[in-house]
Amino acid sequence: MNYRHAFHAGNFADCVKHALFIQLLRAMQRKDKPLLVLDTHAGIGRYDLSSGPAEKTGEWREGISKILAARDPALADYTALIEQLGLYPGSPAIATALLRPTDRLVACELHPEDAAALRRNFQGTPGVAVHERDGYEALRAFLPPPEKRGLILIDPPFERPDEFATLAKNLLTAYAKFKTGVYVVWYPIKHRAPVRAFFETLQLANVRDVIAAEFLRRPALDPARLNGCGLLVINPPYGFAETALPVLHALESILGEPGSTAGVERITDE
Repeated sequence: MNYRHAFHAGNFADCVKHALFIQLLRAMQRKDKPLLVLDTHAGIGRYDLSSGPAEKTGEWREGISKILAARDPALADYTALIEQLGLYPGSPAIATALLRPTDRLVACELHPEDAAALRRNFQGTPGVAVHERDGYEALRAFLPPPEKRGLILIDPPFERPDEFATLAKNLLTAYAKFKTGVYVVWYPIKHRAPVRAFFETLQLANVRDVIAAEFLRRPALDPARLNGCGLLVINPPYGFAETALPVLHALESILGEPGSTAGVERITDE
């Protein structure tokens, strides 16, 4: 439990996750019915990039700093939201800004200090509940939701070498309980083998309607580097794949290095 998202806030992988998360939430809100957003690894929700851990690593300079400077129209929704919210927003702040009165957010964080900061940041915010608890355990506790509609964001720290296996196990357990939920899983791409094995696990478990939206900043040849990342989406909302593509291509044009790629791949059929 050493991972602290504050050190990596605003880096290129964070930007991929947040820009696509906005598109997912917008797509789900095209229906009037209430929605639960469950954020299993929420962090503290808001980050000051000019001081503390984020300034120490400086990773945001190769991510959100370049995106804000580029002003690409495909990322206008994302950049406008960042400027509206002030401090760099994590996924809980993005979700909170977009919640309708009938929607609600459950944000979970296991690290005690980060959970306390998360609670302070959203204390008294209508429709938002903060829990200090394990994100995977939260999948069992909060699903299925009474709303019968859920956007479940799973963003593990990938500190442990068996994280993909642990993720797959808990994801399949949650899916068995709530098959109609929209599950959104962030994953790192250092090299392809662990990602392929993760996809194969879902295919063998007969999980239907799965896509992967990926951005490779550089070819995935060096397993010691974070070369890219992706969002695996189970039950993607209608039209998401089409709206994701221009976002991914904009991110590639701004953040990509030689050999970069971006796109959406279908993992299992509907």
